[in-house]
Amino acid sequence: MFGEHRYLVQTQWTGDRGTGTSGYRDYDRSVTVAIAGKPTLEASADRPFRGDRAKWNPEDLLLAALSECHLLSYLHACVQAGVVVTGYRDEASGVLALDGRGGGAFREVVLHPQVTVAEAAMVDAALAAHAQAHQWCFIANSVNFPVRHEPVITVAG
Repeated sequence: MFGEHRYLVQTQWTGDRGTGTSGYRDYDRSVTVAIAGKPTLEASADRPFRGDRAKWNPEDLLLAALSECHLLSYLHACVQAGVVVTGYRDEASGVLALDGRGGGAFREVVLHPQVTVAEAAMVDAALAAHAQAHQWCFIANSVNFPVRHEPVITVAG
């Protein structure tokens, strides 16, 4: 499959407390993220950056995108390899390094997929499918830091 796919997202700052950005502590970091036909997402900055910890932040969303992209790519790789996946759970983690000048960057993300397969004979192919999924993951191929995976495969039953 070749070609381009375009995506559109609308973000709107909703944190004006009445004085706009008159000072660093004078505004809320609340944002809504909307895509036509999908539920609106309430977002904010991460707590260390004066955000609302109950809302999604950009770092959470990046980690979620990497985890979901690998999951979906992995399921496809397993179908092609003849592996029947009956369960998949990931506990992704990421390290953001601040540069001391107000910026920073992710240093790495590690995915920890816990996969359940239908039969013991599928375990080796299930492990190998992670490498193929990594090659296919659009999001992992778009970031400038390593995305590693440390899978655990179990057999159903």
